[in-house]
Formats: sequence, C-alpha cells, structure tokens
Amino acid sequence: METGAPIVVVGEALVDLILGPDLAVDAHLGGGPFNAARTIARLGQPTAFLGPLSRDAFGDSLRAALEADGVAVDPALLTDLPTTLAMVVLDDAGAAEYQFHSAGTSAPALDARMREVAFPLHAHSVHVGGLGLVFEPSATTILELLNASRGAELVSLDPNFRPHAIPDLDEHRHVVRTAAEYADIVKISDQDAEILEPGQDPEATARGLLARGPTLVVLTRGAEGALVLTRAGEISVPAPRVEVTDTVGAGDAFSGALLADIRRRRLGREDLADLPTIREVVAFAVRVAGIVCTRSGADPPYLSEVTPSR
Repeated sequence: METGAPIVVVGEALVDLILGPDLAVDAHLGGGPFNAARTIARLGQPTAFLGPLSRDAFGDSLRAALEADGVAVDPALLTDLPTTLAMVVLDDAGAAEYQFHSAGTSAPALDARMREVAFPLHAHSVHVGGLGLVFEPSATTILELLNASRGAELVSLDPNFRPHAIPDLDEHRHVVRTAAEYADIVKISDQDAEILEPGQDPEATARGLLARGPTLVVLTRGAEGALVLTRAGEISVPAPRVEVTDTVGAGDAFSGALLADIRRRRLGREDLADLPTIREVVAFAVRVAGIVCTRSGADPPYLSEVTPSR
C-alpha cells in the first residue's frame, strides 16, 4: 500500500441482514462509507475511516474488517451504543431494498468531539455520503467538516439515498444539495437522481449538480455504465457485461475506486475536468463495481483482481 496523506471516508458502518427467499438471514458487514473505505484500501491507497464503531460483537467485526484491509481506525471512534442494523431484501434481479434500525445505535453518533480527535491533520481527500448525511448529530458534523475542508482536501460526495431511513425527504434533499456545493466530485446513481429531483431526467439532475460547483459529476446507470460530466464536456463510459449475483455495495465500490485511482494518478482539482484522463478513471471504477456485482454482499476486489486496461 502507498503511504502519505490518506483518503478519509466519513459516515456509517453497520451490519446488513440479508433476507433470503427461505427467510434465512445472512449477516454482512456494510454501510456505504465502510464499503468505500475497504475498497480504497484494497486498491492500495492509504485510507482512514471516520465514523462511530460499537464495542459490541458486530462492532468488533466491523473494526477488525477495516483494519484487516489496512484502513486506519482511531480508538476515539469507539462507542458503547449498539451497532446499527439494516434488513436487506433482494428482488429477482438482485437489487436491494433496505429497512434500517438506527434509533439509539452507533451510526448516528458522529459528533464534533469525535471529528476533532480522529480527523487526520493532513488528508488527501474526504469522502462523505449515505446515512451519515441523514442521522444527527452526524449530518451536522459532516457539513461542518466539509466547510472546514473547503479548498484544502478534495471533497467527494455520494448521496446514496435510502428513503426508508429518511424521515424528511425534502430536508434531506436540501442537505445533499448543500453538500454538493462543498464537493469537488459528486457521484450519483440514476435512482438517487430520481429521488433528488422527482420527475426530472437523471442527466438533467446531474447537470444541475454540476452547476452547484463541483468540478466532476459522475452519473452511474447500472448495466448502462456511467455518464461523466464536467464543464469541459460530457462523455459516456460503458459497463462490462457481468453475471449479477446482487448489487449490494457496487455503488460504494465505484466511489471508492474513483477516489483510489485519482490518488494513484496524483490528480488535482484542475485534472478532474480533463475528459480523457477522467474517462480512464471512471472506466476503472466501472470495472471494480462490476466485480462486486458478481459476488454476494459488499466484497470489493483487490487491485490484483482488477484487469488493467491502461
């Protein structure tokens, strides 16, 4: 793994309880930021996780998995609150629907004190999204962190909407739009776009996000690949054909791979609008997400498993 300033991933770590057709429950470690952090680390880039972790058995497993992949976890993030749980039901195509059990649990508990103690003084980039922008005090803490990081670290946002966990969708849409104004990079799925701006074409929603200030917006479209949007133009990146087991964690892996390849290439803000270069970065992220779709649960590949196209 490379050394130097880490990519800091901020948000939730939880356990997905995947319900099978025979009602058997299979527990998988998860959470969008947790999955993204593991992806970045497995792809060989230094990574730190900034999110509460329970001292219970699930929390011990989450922390052990992060550390096994080389993700740095500060002890200041440990809490006695129980681990947040998500019940996951898969449809016939392998797409996931979530129901969250979050009240009084670990994921919402990121506060300013934790952030001040655990946030690295020097970070390459900061990645946020998911339920961290839903729960309080986590959401306020993350927006404060993004404001403090403005102009220093690269900021990446993946809204990763989970409607069943959001008590007030209109308020959450406002939070996401505010976070986009701080971001250099926004990755949004077509499903997320339809929730952010109901009734609007996802491409129009992506263009609206670009107008809020990011240098790069990537709209992911499942088997159709991704649309890259910059002020220099737009370009489509196709997805490889894969045999889908399920889609759990694929979007998170895409975001992690995007940041890992940006750091590996030593790209700065000005490089994010270079369409030929960013096309290669996004093609790498698409391949990583495709590999995750062939596996059960969120199981990101190691760099050696990703076939290079460079």
